[in-house]
Amino acid sequence: MRIRFLAALTSLVAAASLTLHVARPAVGDDLLERLKAIPGLTVVSETQPPGYRFFVLSYTQPADHRRPKGATFQQRLTLLHRSVDAPVVLYTGGYGLAANPVPSRTEPTALTGGNQVSVEHRFFRSSRPAPADWRDLRIWQEATDEHRIVQALKTIYDGNWIQTGASKGGMTSVYHRRFYPGDVDGVVAYVAPNDRVNPRDRAYDRFFATVGDQACRTALEDVQREALKRRARLVPMLEAAAARDGSTFTATLGTADRSFEMTVLDTAWAFWQFMSAADCPSVPKKTATDEELYAWIDAVASFAFYTDQGLEYYTPYYYQAATQLGWPDLAFEHLRGLTRYRGLYQPNSVIPAELRSRHDPAPMLDVDHWVRTGSERMLFIYGENDPWGAERFAPSRRDSALYVAPGSNHGANISRLAEADRARATATLLRWAGVPDTRGIERSPGLPDDDMLPDRRTR
Repeated sequence: MRIRFLAALTSLVAAASLTLHVARPAVGDDLLERLKAIPGLTVVSETQPPGYRFFVLSYTQPADHRRPKGATFQQRLTLLHRSVDAPVVLYTGGYGLAANPVPSRTEPTALTGGNQVSVEHRFFRSSRPAPADWRDLRIWQEATDEHRIVQALKTIYDGNWIQTGASKGGMTSVYHRRFYPGDVDGVVAYVAPNDRVNPRDRAYDRFFATVGDQACRTALEDVQREALKRRARLVPMLEAAAARDGSTFTATLGTADRSFEMTVLDTAWAFWQFMSAADCPSVPKKTATDEELYAWIDAVASFAFYTDQGLEYYTPYYYQAATQLGWPDLAFEHLRGLTRYRGLYQPNSVIPAELRSRHDPAPMLDVDHWVRTGSERMLFIYGENDPWGAERFAPSRRDSALYVAPGSNHGANISRLAEADRARATATLLRWAGVPDTRGIERSPGLPDDDMLPDRRTR
């Protein structure tokens, strides 16, 4: 359940430093006027990176789509425009856009040479109703946000549309297609978890029992055991660091001791989500000093993340996980007798008490069934060594596929697939986008590519 999508994580999902050389839009075109003419859409700013125009936009959305004449909020989005004749990639990151958005491309945008619309998820950053009724933070509400944006922008871009996202963003793209299957011509969902029956999470325990080699698995378990055994010496180190940083624990986990235990529980997950078997030699030995052990866990799992300040931005995600999305429920059998807080490893532990909720399994069961039996034109990419891939979506046989990137973690993408799979996945994407399967990609420093993952870990 972690983010660094779910600390900075770069060059993982999108192909690194790939940029198409395309012509600048003609001077004097009417794009700006056409955008301004869309009801509810505000153009906040425009810049012109090489070959593109980049707009920061705001769109008026109902806080509750069941009551379209009720309260509204401004949802942030960006538009990376290449040509009205090019396909459009709808990027749903599942979180908030950067505080100061900059132009970048997802892997499907780079592969298709398309335009890109990036949407901030409701309740993140500035895209939150005020006052906020958290009951409006549901997958159908966000899918309807995206539906209205697509319909509005199709008045300008009437070609093929592809939706994409990674991790929670991949999940968001699946949910949108579930409720509005006619909006886009295909979905590329990267490393999207599918926790369809939350209490039946043994797939995650099986993953940690088999990933990597035995020596690495044992070393990671030893780190967790040693940390909990040394709790009396390591927790004061966390308390001292929090005091220096001005961090607190009272609004979420409650105490530094609970925060410490949560971080230790997360260590093996964070290791495999963001690192690889090649990093196994870095795992400390049982003989490591307290300082060495603390520093390594901090580098991998981040003690600062499980503070009130570290968690604040991700409150909407954890609320969604608690109410609808589900979460990995691990047994931690190797830590029996060392943990203190039963039921700690779940999203209600890390959100304010007033937001804690009961989980409703129906939405995920519905989405899972639809993906298996009724969906079409859906492409799923997973990493072989990514714990999030322990529970995957199973696509139907209707022009859909699932590929696994060998040895990859939570940054798996098309470029990391085996050669034959990469060719097939690319051909499928280009066909859905209506792009001839002859496109080449040129490297250029002019426009960076987006890794499509958020800047912290998500559990």
